[in-house]
Amino acid sequence: MSDLGSLFHPSVADWFSQRFSEPTPVQKESWPVIDSGQHVLVTAPTGSGKTLTAFLSALSRFADGHYEVGHTKVLYISPLKALNNDIQRNLISPLAELESEFGYPNIKVRTRSGDTTQGDRQRLLRNPPEILITTPESLSLMLTTAKGRLALAHIETVILDEIHSIVDNRRGVGLMTNLERLSDLAGEFQRIALSATVNPLEAVSDYVAGFDRDRQKREVRIINPAGHKEIEFRVRFPAAAKKAADEGKKIWDPLSDDFKDIIEENASTLFFTNSRRLTEKITLKINEEQVGPVAYAHHGSLARDVRTEVEHRLKAGELKAIVATNSLEMGIDIGDLDEVVMVQSPPSVASTLQRIGRAGHQVGVTSVGTLYPTHAQDFLEAAVLAQAVHEKDIEPLEPMEAALDVLAQIILSICATDPWPTEEIFNLVTRAAPYKNLSREQFDLVIEMLSGRYAGSRIRELKPRVTHDRINHTIQATRGAILSLYNSGGTIPDRGYYQMRSGIVPPEL
Repeated sequence: MSDLGSLFHPSVADWFSQRFSEPTPVQKESWPVIDSGQHVLVTAPTGSGKTLTAFLSALSRFADGHYEVGHTKVLYISPLKALNNDIQRNLISPLAELESEFGYPNIKVRTRSGDTTQGDRQRLLRNPPEILITTPESLSLMLTTAKGRLALAHIETVILDEIHSIVDNRRGVGLMTNLERLSDLAGEFQRIALSATVNPLEAVSDYVAGFDRDRQKREVRIINPAGHKEIEFRVRFPAAAKKAADEGKKIWDPLSDDFKDIIEENASTLFFTNSRRLTEKITLKINEEQVGPVAYAHHGSLARDVRTEVEHRLKAGELKAIVATNSLEMGIDIGDLDEVVMVQSPPSVASTLQRIGRAGHQVGVTSVGTLYPTHAQDFLEAAVLAQAVHEKDIEPLEPMEAALDVLAQIILSICATDPWPTEEIFNLVTRAAPYKNLSREQFDLVIEMLSGRYAGSRIRELKPRVTHDRINHTIQATRGAILSLYNSGGTIPDRGYYQMRSGIVPPEL
């Protein structure tokens, strides 16, 4: 690309030119828009370079002094902690190359999530990194504290990855509203939203945009370059499994034999299932009668160190196969995959495309996916999915609006350290797209609930959470409410109290 030098600092342009033959289509189309400071929604297939699309302009701004070193200027937010760690690793390498070869400034990249130790969190607040990688929940907690807000006060770019995964749920409602709080704190910043599978684009761009302090809707440019990712997708049900089903026998043994053949043919294979139970079952079946473990399980109930070791080993070429739930569906880098195998139909077309896209995760490489239906309804769904994948016909998302339970959490977070006028809180939250249609009556009823109006119902959760000054029209959270917010803030449901360590784990563990 001849005009890289006009978009980026010479050191960044030279580094890119030495590592890559040319920018991808999405990079060519996005970089001039991002460089101009506009808000963007970037959608392109998995493996098309979206991460570098989002970050390269920010790296250039550090190099030319536009972004001051010593303050957190770039905030990257994704719904997955594992993806955050992956992004950090993928940024550290080019930053080190830029520093050693091109005299680039020393830029720190840190993560802040539920896995971050208390000591690391404190160090992050005392010495904020230039690039902070976090989750929606951790952002909310940082905005709740005075030290956290101080660390975020200089943000100029916010990157929202995998935006499709939060648009239609409460995590997205909380995140979009907290971005308005952040804009009050740091001033207007550039919003860069990324997704491989998002529809409809206009509705999602409106969701990302929100309204500025003058109540003007922000303009978000949609970047959706022409061209498509080559996908090779098939639906398969082996004859041996059909024979077993016709005879009323279980199909898992003949299916597992087919799985073993696929693993033998490929250098690396990723299997997806729709439940943790099936993940463990398939892993066990594949490893039966093997000299050593061939496949390893990966799901949210496994201890973090086990998941990390499994990911690392597959990326390093030390494993032949992983059997996972949707824990590996989004963009975690696990190296080159020859094929993705889905056992039972995924819950949506978008999810199917995300999973297939894990194979051939490089520019210009075909993604290969195979789907094994296991029951009658599954065959019908597989037929529909095959057509939808061929046409890239992704289900439309419906952005969630006016979630009052999330609103209660946000109000407590806003007034956790200081009294806030209720009018200002209402004006702030209604700038976020999810609350743009929130009525003042609904808002006041939530305030009344938090003030303890319904505490007489003997429902413990309805005890007063804020002190309401009805003369000055301000509220402030009680100490107990703040502790409750720290302990249970967020909208991810608690699915259990136990961590599971797989019966098949890497020897080091």
